[in-house]
Amino acid sequence: MTSHVLRIDASARHEGSVSRSLTEKVITRLSPAKITERDLSDVLPLIDATWIGANFTPADDRSPEQKATLDLSDALIAEVQTADTLVIGLPIYNFGVPAGFKAWIDLIARAGVTFKYTETGPQGLLSGKRAILAVASGGTEVGSSYDFATGYVRHVLGFIGITDVSVVAADRLMVDADASHKAANDQIAALAA
Repeated sequence: MTSHVLRIDASARHEGSVSRSLTEKVITRLSPAKITERDLSDVLPLIDATWIGANFTPADDRSPEQKATLDLSDALIAEVQTADTLVIGLPIYNFGVPAGFKAWIDLIARAGVTFKYTETGPQGLLSGKRAILAVASGGTEVGSSYDFATGYVRHVLGFIGITDVSVVAADRLMVDADASHKAANDQIAALAA
């Protein structure tokens, strides 16, 4: 049973957003006890030299300004750490992820916090979680050679330790919207609650 869902919406659209609609249906299917919401259409800052300097300064040596620089990153990471399931509404924009989603990834993928380097390679520190990607696209077929979104998200989530990743897709909506919606609804109905 899913007890705490982190809902992440990456669509710039609110009205008429297929990925937001799919995300809502997935959450209804899961019926979690608690939902934390993060809307990435509210612009996140891009990482810059100040952020990188703060991040690579040992935590005990950070100045108050450096700690403040990492406050948002820390809050975003805490949202992921406390959830047992991430439901990510992910539209495909120009074959990839929206810029706001990429900014979110940059803020949560932190060495020593969400992953660490070992002698055998990187190790994710957020294991034991589940992610469901609710993907919408106008023409990009999910899993195709030109879908640079879902493979990227699976890889990044795996990198931080989240390897149980399912995809619900309403893809190629501009080709056959009815079939796309039906396929997505069937995939949602098949999800384990």
